Amino acid sequence: MAKSSGKKFTKAEKSWILYDWANSVYATNILAVIFPIYFKSVCQRNGADNLVLWSYGTAAATFLVAILAPVLGALADHKGYKKKLFAIFLGLGVAFTLSSAFVDSYQMLLVGYVLSHIGFSGSCLFYDSFLTDVTTSDRMDRVSSWGYAMGYIGGSTIPFLLSIVILLQMGMDNMLAFRLVIILTSLWWLVFSIPMLKNVKQVHYIQGQKNLVRSSLSNLWRTARDIFAEKKVFLFLVAYFFYIDGVNTIISVSTSYGSKLGLDDISMILALLMTQVVAVPFSILFARLAERLGSINVLCGAVGVYFCITVVGFFMGFNIEQHPGDASARTLSLILFWCMAFLVGTVQGGIQAISRSYFGKLIPVQRSNEYFGFFDIFGKFAAVIGPLLVALFTQATGRDSIGVISLALLFLVGFALLFWGRRGLLAERKGK
Repeated sequence: MAKSSGKKFTKAEKSWILYDWANSVYATNILAVIFPIYFKSVCQRNGADNLVLWSYGTAAATFLVAILAPVLGALADHKGYKKKLFAIFLGLGVAFTLSSAFVDSYQMLLVGYVLSHIGFSGSCLFYDSFLTDVTTSDRMDRVSSWGYAMGYIGGSTIPFLLSIVILLQMGMDNMLAFRLVIILTSLWWLVFSIPMLKNVKQVHYIQGQKNLVRSSLSNLWRTARDIFAEKKVFLFLVAYFFYIDGVNTIISVSTSYGSKLGLDDISMILALLMTQVVAVPFSILFARLAERLGSINVLCGAVGVYFCITVVGFFMGFNIEQHPGDASARTLSLILFWCMAFLVGTVQGGIQAISRSYFGKLIPVQRSNEYFGFFDIFGKFAAVIGPLLVALFTQATGRDSIGVISLALLFLVGFALLFWGRRGLLAERKGK
């Protein structure tokens, strides 16, 4: 088949790309920035620890999705199930995000967050798998990249800026302003999901089986067995599990951490906006570096940067813990937060994009759908250990900075496994 990368996007491709525009507002406003600040305010009024509760809530949501993902992913391969499951999880996510605008207690906000997180993560699982249905193999890189680009440029930025305007106009201490932002987030997510629901169809599927559960489990077992037998693939997936857990945890707890340390909310919001802007050119740069230096080397470098990010995060908190109430210490920590946000922007998009493409080089192309299904499963299981580490170390030591530096363990393990895999590849090439 001749390459058709120069042709315009089809209606199905545009609709698929637009869902990244739609759901990225949840990742920015609910997971990363606005909602954690609101949750902190409600927790403080009730004497609750927002960082510990947020970390446990995030761990619970990601763990539940990880438990459900293998069977749901295999079930979605059967005719007529992928779109239905996508719609169910989309509805769950939007409904419980919207419900958070109409409750007052931190307990109900936490429940709404956990359930909306499950809906968001579940919808993304099926969204990723729809890529093979909306385009051809020669257009897949282009369509997938535009999904990332639209997510960073549009979905994360435009509604985020609107949210900032609402908060600045009404005041950061105005609870109604935060509720309006939550409503905006829900509506943005729902409205821009309509093209995906209307125009994207399941093209590739398994014909209906009498026992769908047994058929799904059988397919999962076959893929798992082959992955365990292939050392390169298995080693990379385990490394990915650890370092992407750290990546996801930093995204989910950074604002709660900064808020707990008493950093200025507006400054944190603007710093995290910078992260989104920086991520766009650096994601493109990562692709070029991978061509010149090799994907595995670029991934090792990215994990190393994330290790440095945890160190910066530690000193940011340690500085305030050592000098509580000191204005200069708070200013230095805010500067460190900006540094941390910039560093995250340089690697956040690149590490995800290169992880996916490197995995694609390791697997047999004729069975890529099954293998990428397992890749998604490992990604969903990730972000369980990280939030638990933060919560447990913070509770055990009474120091938020220790909770954050504990994430360095995930990056150390991930780096060691990547480096081990790199040595194996070099030895294999020399043998040839």
